[in-house]
Amino acid sequence: MNFWKTKKLAEMSTEEWESLCDNCGKCCLHKLEDEDTGDIHFTSVVCDLIDLKTCRCTRYSERTRLVPECLDLKQHDFAEFNWLPSTCAYRLLSDGKDLPNWHPLVSGTVKSVKKAGVSISSYAMKESEIDDLEDHIIEWLD
Repeated sequence: MNFWKTKKLAEMSTEEWESLCDNCGKCCLHKLEDEDTGDIHFTSVVCDLIDLKTCRCTRYSERTRLVPECLDLKQHDFAEFNWLPSTCAYRLLSDGKDLPNWHPLVSGTVKSVKKAGVSISSYAMKESEIDDLEDHIIEWLD
């Protein structure tokens, strides 16, 4: 059964919630906010805790303690998910949309995320490898 079609995000078990993450890594990219407009700009720079092959946090259970800026999505109001990438399952479901065909829960394989070109693994850089975030702003086409 496709639990994401019958349950609201707030009703999901921890296991269901965690399975929604497609491990694209986009939410772990550093973001810059334009002070004048409030617009959020993603960069190609990611937290040093990310394994760029799997796009998974190497210290997931302690990430919010080790990196105070790291957010636990479950602790936030779903209406605030608009800063997440348009491909993110949490944002899609919060907006009343369905999961895309490449999502592992739909495709049945984690390889579909990279195959669809959604993963950051091919272009992301660790924060310890760069000097200025502004030099690494990226733009996605929806």
